[in-house]
Order: sequence, then C-alpha cells, then structure tokens
Amino acid sequence: SPGSVWVDLTTNSRELVLMLASAAPMRVAVVDSPVTGAVDGARRGELTLFVGGEQEPVAVVRPVLEHLGTVIECGPLGAGNVVKLVTNQLWFAAAAALGEGLAVGLANGVELRTLWEAILNSVGDSFVAQHDAPSIFAGHYDPSFPLALCVKDLGLLADLEASVDADLPVTAAARSAFERAAARYGPDAGEMCVTRRIEDDAGISMRLEGDWTPHWEK
Repeated sequence: SPGSVWVDLTTNSRELVLMLASAAPMRVAVVDSPVTGAVDGARRGELTLFVGGEQEPVAVVRPVLEHLGTVIECGPLGAGNVVKLVTNQLWFAAAAALGEGLAVGLANGVELRTLWEAILNSVGDSFVAQHDAPSIFAGHYDPSFPLALCVKDLGLLADLEASVDADLPVTAAARSAFERAAARYGPDAGEMCVTRRIEDDAGISMRLEGDWTPHWEK
C-alpha cells in the first residue's frame, strides 16, 4: 500500500534490487537488507543485517530490523547486497583455505585436535575455524548452507569483480573449489564439502571425537 516499505532480506545482485525498486508501485519504497549469522544466529536474534536504501525508508524499518540483530547501514539501495557478497567472498576463501591447511598439517604428522587448537589460538583463527570446522569433524559438512548457495553467491560476486581492474586470484580459486565440490557431491551437499573433496582426494579423514552438536540445534 502507499507509504509502505518493502524489505528484501535475501542475498541478490544489486541490479535485481534496483529492478525491483523500479517496478514497485508508486509511494512504495524498497530497502535491501541481506543477513548473515547462520541458523543459530537467527534463532538467537543475533544476525547482522546489511541495509541499503534511502534514509527515510531505512529509518522507518530499522526498529523492526533491530529485533533480528545488528543493523549496519551500508549506503544507497543495493549497497547492502554488495557488502553481504564481500563478506561471503572472505568466508568462502577462508573455508577453502581451512581444509587445505588441515590437510597439510595431517599429512605432516600433526594430530588434528592439536592442529585445530593451534589455529584457534593464532593468526589463522577465523569464524570458519570456530563455527564451521566442527561440521568437518562431525562429518556432516553443514547442510544448513548448501553448496548451491555458495556457488550462487560466488557467481554474483563474479559480476561485482568485473568492476575491479585487476586479477583476483584468491576469489577465483575459491570459486573453482566450491564448483568442483558441487559437481562431485551435488548442490544440496553442505558448504564444508569443499573440504570433503580434499579428504577424499588425499585419502585422509578429518573426523574427530567430540560432542559436535550442529549449530542449528543449539
């Protein structure tokens, strides 16, 4: 209805958000607000929301969005999705690198639990090491975020990368790693199957004894 604000919480391209805004009825504002924080963050109301849009409609919806978590105003319409994709860019690169690091340590005689403890207490620590590594140890590889979404977001990133007048080899390598994992294990397999591929190719196991309760059950 006139005067309302339509908030898109999905992760999409900036161009799609702008297209939706241009197609919106008169006096209906559009705000993009993709979220991060995983299933457990959503359950606790501890998401982070990347908001893009004009100041007035953002001010209208901000009190509602704050019930979901921390709101970061990123700029004009579409900026929320740019920021979200950049954060996922770093996440995917870290996820691909974690599996490689664990494989190198294991292949050279370091016990997996010791290796993980060292990573958590070093410059190599990350959200991925803390939040996602247990899904590798448990062997389910976190199906709450399937490889299909990883590949989708990395595809959206490719469109943004075209604006950078330089090669981005780390992001390209992460994209290749996730595409290979999706081709082997299927689009519905968990995100950390990017590490399972390394295990299978190297003939090693990253299972670890412990109470690895999935984060979406906490």
